[in-house]
Amino acid sequence: ARGSRALRVRSGRAFASASAVAKEPRFITTPIYYVNGQPHIGHVYTSLACDVVARFSRLDGHKVLFLTGTDEHGQKVEQSACKAGESPQDFADRVSDTFRALLPLYDFSADQFIRTTEARHKEAAAALWSALVESGDLYLGAYEGWYSVRDECFYTEEELVDGNAPTGAEVEWVAESSYFFRLSRYRQRLEEHILANPDFIGPASRRNEVLAFMRDGLRDLSVSRTTFSWGVPVPGPPPPDGLSHVMYVWLDALTNYLTALGYPDTEAADFRSFWPASLHVVGKDILRFHAIYWPAFLMAAGLPLPKRVFAHGWWMNEGEKMSKSVGNVVDPVALVQRYGPDPVRHFLLSDVTFGADGDFSEKKLVESSNAKLANELGNLAYRTLSFTQKQCGGAVPAPDAFSEDDLQLLAEAAALLPQLRTHVDSMALHRYSQGVSGLASAANRYIDVQAPWALKKSEPARMRTVLYVLIEVLRHLALYSQPVTPRIGAALLEQLGVPEGGGRSFAAVGEGSALQPGQPLPPPRIVFQRIEEVDEAEGGGEAPPPAAALTAALTAAEEAALVAEVGAAGERVRSLKASGAGSEEVGGAVATLLELKARLPPDHELNAKPAKKKKSKAAKA
Repeated sequence: ARGSRALRVRSGRAFASASAVAKEPRFITTPIYYVNGQPHIGHVYTSLACDVVARFSRLDGHKVLFLTGTDEHGQKVEQSACKAGESPQDFADRVSDTFRALLPLYDFSADQFIRTTEARHKEAAAALWSALVESGDLYLGAYEGWYSVRDECFYTEEELVDGNAPTGAEVEWVAESSYFFRLSRYRQRLEEHILANPDFIGPASRRNEVLAFMRDGLRDLSVSRTTFSWGVPVPGPPPPDGLSHVMYVWLDALTNYLTALGYPDTEAADFRSFWPASLHVVGKDILRFHAIYWPAFLMAAGLPLPKRVFAHGWWMNEGEKMSKSVGNVVDPVALVQRYGPDPVRHFLLSDVTFGADGDFSEKKLVESSNAKLANELGNLAYRTLSFTQKQCGGAVPAPDAFSEDDLQLLAEAAALLPQLRTHVDSMALHRYSQGVSGLASAANRYIDVQAPWALKKSEPARMRTVLYVLIEVLRHLALYSQPVTPRIGAALLEQLGVPEGGGRSFAAVGEGSALQPGQPLPPPRIVFQRIEEVDEAEGGGEAPPPAAALTAALTAAEEAALVAEVGAAGERVRSLKASGAGSEEVGGAVATLLELKARLPPDHELNAKPAKKKKSKAAKA
């Protein structure tokens, strides 16, 4: 059945480390995304943060399990499926696939994609429920109060804002029989744990919010529903009220972190290796569930608590909160198809302090990509490698004695790793790209000051030394680029002749893994193409910029074939316009044409902008 599908690509991965000391395994999770709607940029942001931490950790020698997936039960899903004319399972299958599709689009390296409709998850959720029963923390009662179907959350009267939930969602009065979890019993233990472990909740502002919420005590939590059926059935004998209960969707959903590791088998290899979780990354709107409810459930079940819960902020669009009704929601699929994954990844994790709210702007995305990826890194690499190809026979040059400037830059390259490690461990992810950019800036200053092109006749030995230093710094930049911009990192390592494997891990940082003089270098190519704005679209209006792509060196035959494709695509655009086709069809054909042209070398004649024709005097008249 489709409902039982799960992506189990890898069960924990790590690159070989040069250190003999084994590093602790890391279990890194996104929240599982609710299938009541399509993916948005916030989902991408959360997954991206986890992917960067996971990629960095693997490169740094940790065994990693990176988990994501979809939350598919609850009243909202049942209602949405009914509105769509589908069964809840068919609806969940369809929407879950849209979240799964983001993984390859954004190069997310998830090891598992879990779904709460899987049989293994239902078994785990039922087991956790039974553990709560055994601890004496569940009792049957009746709930009466405010409930938000959209948030799948209960709210007190004091929490409502203008009659709605704090998130802006509508609430409704609910009165029904329910099992309750004795959350009030765990307030003191939770508070003591949070105070004793300052890093348990991050950033500090969110930690303070949780403590403030708990200050006046915690109310017992309703953990079952009887007014709908789409959920995990409550296990055990029929309750005294004679009603059919399903588990509260959040108790169901949070259990996924245990399901992925083999729970209820706490002796399973993955459970023993990876629990407690190293990091739960969540949006700030669902922090309460992860920082209060989840640890309380685990305490009651006698299970260790996760090491850290980190809540990030929201993305706004040009200063406004994204909303379907306003029409300013950023489509993550269209975005990555337009620019490619690396520019979007780089922008999202460098533009805003991680943990704070951010303002999304495509203009800033393009400017950031061109400044940092194309000019600062890409141009440095192409200048260095092209000059080396011509002056050193296409091989790594042999250096002479290093100057103080040489040694300082090489030391700066090697010393960046512990700084980046600190940024990742502290979840200051925005500082990661800033650190890499700082090294690239230093290398650009170095090449401008040393000017190897001016040394080729007067001081050829010094020229070779400067080029060697630059190539070594580029190797480090490529290694460090892999977590945030994996395609650029891989392309640059390929340019440097570094094969896949341990030579691309952080064990290769430093002079011990330096490239050897005489080692052949592949023909240079542009590792990141500058994103150009298109002045005028064939279909009318402004066309989106071509997707930023890695432009591989083409053979003569490949270039000729691509030129033919560009010609055919151009002819199709002209034919559609001549036949009066709609703007959507013409726009699609234009996008195809631009994508094909983007694969040609930047200096190819087909990428040259046509000169604008001047109007004749007669035409002006």
